[in-house]
Amino acid sequence: MAEELENKAEENVAENVAENVAEDTAQEEKLNLKAEIENRSACERHITLTIAREDIDRFLSKEYDELVPTAQVPGFRPGRAPRKLVELRFHKEVAERVKSALLMESISQVNDDENLAPISDPDLDINAIEVPESGDMTFEYDLEVRPEFEIPEWKGMKIEKPVREFSDADKEQASEAFLSRLGKLEKTENGARSGDYIATKLSIYSNGEEINTSKSEVIRLRPELLFTDATITDFDKQMEGVKAGEKRTLKFQLKDEAPNVLLRGKDVEAVFEVNEVYALELPELNEEFFTKFGFQDKAGYDLYLETQLKSQMLYRQEQVAREAITAKLLESASWDLPPALLERQTEREMYRSMLELQRSGFPQEKILEHLNVLRQNSRESVAKALKEHFILERIAEEEKIDATDADYDMEIAEVARQTEESPRRVRARLEKQNRMDVLRNQIVERKVIAKILESAEFEETTFEPYAQEMASVPFPAGGDGEEASTEETVEEEK
Repeated sequence: MAEELENKAEENVAENVAENVAEDTAQEEKLNLKAEIENRSACERHITLTIAREDIDRFLSKEYDELVPTAQVPGFRPGRAPRKLVELRFHKEVAERVKSALLMESISQVNDDENLAPISDPDLDINAIEVPESGDMTFEYDLEVRPEFEIPEWKGMKIEKPVREFSDADKEQASEAFLSRLGKLEKTENGARSGDYIATKLSIYSNGEEINTSKSEVIRLRPELLFTDATITDFDKQMEGVKAGEKRTLKFQLKDEAPNVLLRGKDVEAVFEVNEVYALELPELNEEFFTKFGFQDKAGYDLYLETQLKSQMLYRQEQVAREAITAKLLESASWDLPPALLERQTEREMYRSMLELQRSGFPQEKILEHLNVLRQNSRESVAKALKEHFILERIAEEEKIDATDADYDMEIAEVARQTEESPRRVRARLEKQNRMDVLRNQIVERKVIAKILESAEFEETTFEPYAQEMASVPFPAGGDGEEASTEETVEEEK
């Protein structure tokens, strides 16, 4: 008797396994799709999908099969209501769930079947789509995809490699930049000199009409002052000698890509109403300084400076490699990126650049400067960056390169080290801002660059450390443009 029960139990287990396998197979069954794809540009597709009635009925049946055993219908115990009654009562809710499932499944399947590589979410009006009572289900949507292109031969590429043996003078310059971040601003009655700071009200005028203003800006006197849409050259010379209570007006020209369309390329005036002038008092390099900031001695401090310089040199080497790859691709490719895509990707590219610069040890002042340079040439710089990303992503797929959990931890730890905050806080901010995919792209692209460098032929050139020559104001002088979220993040971190 016991043996019969044991055999019966084994049969039941075998039946359950068979049922589960059958259910999994049904779930994996491909949809019977009819897809019409219109190529509107290298990156834009208009897709019309038709889902066969048999698939709609299969999805509906599966939903009702799961619902009936637990459905609560007045007048019946849970799970005891007739199926027809359950279908009538819950038809709307089930149809919505089935619609969502069919949309996700069909879009995913057509991406796989047609080798589409989406670079954004499908643009479709979900509320306008209904599950029909009879017949097939048809819907349309627009999709931005990675363009199709042949990968250039990247193995054995000839690439310039900026290198440098860092001298004492290089370290002194790096030390000045580092100490500037720790220095104290002391009010001075003297006229401002290059390197001093001014606290000022800043107003921008066009033909006598105020177009933008900031009640309070603290700006360092540098050879160039960068807005997100313009540059004032010889800024330190034009402001030299200014004192608290004085006003100076400087003329300059907005960029052709300024957010304010009506003022693109136009001459404007910046009025600086100086409230205070500050001289920067740098901390002394002594035992107290070394102890306070975690350096064992002067040699340890010099080693830190050299490490920062080497990190910046590595960043430049990666940029040179990217430029070489892009140039190689453009020899045989002529595809363009749609303006709408470039506009949407601008902030994403700004954030990616900020993360790269942070992990490479650039000071905050230099990061703001770099972001403003990118903004002044946003369309060109973003187009270049996107093309680089597409190329590197394709190489990553061929070489089976991806980001691991350990890669994420190391990247976050490096950003945290450079920004002097905890890895937990860095990760929380990235997750809150939905930027982990940006971090993933950064990791993968760096791995691909390293792969390319393994087989490259190098021609060494001289690396020039980035000079601290520019000041930045994180808004468009011409107005009529929303202040960028990237700059808000930078300001918050300051």
